[in-house]
Amino acid sequence: MTALDANAVAQYLADHPHFFDDYAGLLGEVRLASPVTGRAVSLQERQMEVMRDKYRALELRLAELVRVAQDNAAIANRFHAWNQILLTSRDLATLPRALADGLASKFNVPQVTLRLWNTKPEHAGAWFTEDVSDDARIFAGSLRAPYCGPNRDFEAVRWLGDAAAVRSVVILPLASGDSTFGLLILGSPDPDRFSAQMGTDFLVHIGETASAALAPLVA
Repeated sequence: MTALDANAVAQYLADHPHFFDDYAGLLGEVRLASPVTGRAVSLQERQMEVMRDKYRALELRLAELVRVAQDNAAIANRFHAWNQILLTSRDLATLPRALADGLASKFNVPQVTLRLWNTKPEHAGAWFTEDVSDDARIFAGSLRAPYCGPNRDFEAVRWLGDAAAVRSVVILPLASGDSTFGLLILGSPDPDRFSAQMGTDFLVHIGETASAALAPLVA
């Protein structure tokens, strides 16, 4: 049978769905090679194998969706707990430390720090305003999305306590409107903890929340 003939048969069967009602005996007589067992099976058995394969694929897809939903729920719970820390921090001078330590503890991040600039005079000399170069400010202003990936010896990563151990990082710009006033840095010794392939929706929310919380420190 040529390819054209095979197509014609397939089209005929598609156009005449009741064919096997009239020739039901063929369902048991026609034998096909099973890719599962390797033996010859009837059309009915082959159809069951196809349906089982589709069912297994749907089960795997459903399991993956459930896993993603559970992961997102866990992140949302951590985000909520971190927000509670911010809401209960009454002293602006200690808020940056509470914010960074809260991220580290609630999200199990080994190292977290931040830096701010253009802050109010009373915060001059605070740890979170130290060692910020013009290059770091320019870099912060150029970020339009969180940076997630390997540590490329960024100046901002050197602000972490043990920068030499950091293999992957997240760098979040802190901004009010169009004005960037800081950077939030998360670091890990695991090179796969933060990667360019990871989702950034929650990271964007973290950056926006941190920006809103820290904005009162800015002049």
